[in-house]
Amino acid sequence: MAAAQTPRARPAASKTATWRDVTPAAVVLVGGPEDYLGSRAMDRVRAQVRAADPDVEVTRLNASSYEPGSLAMNVSPSLFGERKLIEVEGLEGMNDAFLADALKYLARPEPDAVLVLRHGGGVRGKKLLDAIKAGGWPVVDCQPLKKDADKIAFVTSEFKAASRRIDPDAVHALVNAVGAHLAELAAACSQLIADAATGVDSAMVDRYYGGRVEASAFKVADAAMAGNAPLALSTLRHALATGADPVPLVAALASKLRTLAKVAGAQGSSSQIAKQLGMQPWLVEQAQREVRRWTPDGLVRSIQVTAEADAQVKGLSRDPVYAVEHAVTVIATSVRR
Repeated sequence: MAAAQTPRARPAASKTATWRDVTPAAVVLVGGPEDYLGSRAMDRVRAQVRAADPDVEVTRLNASSYEPGSLAMNVSPSLFGERKLIEVEGLEGMNDAFLADALKYLARPEPDAVLVLRHGGGVRGKKLLDAIKAGGWPVVDCQPLKKDADKIAFVTSEFKAASRRIDPDAVHALVNAVGAHLAELAAACSQLIADAATGVDSAMVDRYYGGRVEASAFKVADAAMAGNAPLALSTLRHALATGADPVPLVAALASKLRTLAKVAGAQGSSSQIAKQLGMQPWLVEQAQREVRRWTPDGLVRSIQVTAEADAQVKGLSRDPVYAVEHAVTVIATSVRR
């Protein structure tokens, strides 16, 4: 009689990975609400499995509409011995049948199968998630990139991975222009990487994406912070005339002023301040140059008028356009030329 199959040993300790460096394993959990990063992580695992075995059999299941026994059926060895890749989406809405089958599978995963599980967040299936982590399988946490510093790091990494150069100012301009949605930001990086003959500078970013609402907002803010009231107001009126919402325009002003205020109150070298504030060193250096043109009173006055404009454009005023224009005028005239 054949000897009983010995279960494959599992990793001894919990293992975290990023969407950029995750590698195939018997079980891989891709968690978190950021769909774009989740897709990139799953694409990476799939590409590596296919590179190692071009004949791999790929099966996709949905945990919310899962039929009992489907997992065992799809991971079972085939007559021709192809490796199996099973991708399961929708774990955040998993039904009880999937939970039971997945927990059973974790105890004895198939040696020639890779099971990739996508959980979009929430508490549903916590018992399974805990079992995966306790088993030491790779776990990728895909959280939204909310801070500009994280988006700047993302863009920099995209260009580095493609062995292409992008100027720091161009990185900032790109995040300002298309940073509202990560998938759009990634697509913009891919477009620039494909089209740029050498490196990418801010002029190229402006040529491609300067018409975006986010870009227009920061053009207004840049002109106001430079003390150029005529340019700031004409850019603002053009932005409003082409459909820009006053809310992101005020948000751009507030973002610039917050950066100045943080740097103005910080002590140490630019690299030390960058570490303290979680900012890029070049952004700190830029803010240090800009803050020299401001008096403390002028900076406080500008922050106050921007806070008032923020409240007004969000419903406290019947004339949000005037509120933005007033804020831009006060900021531009508070700068020492």
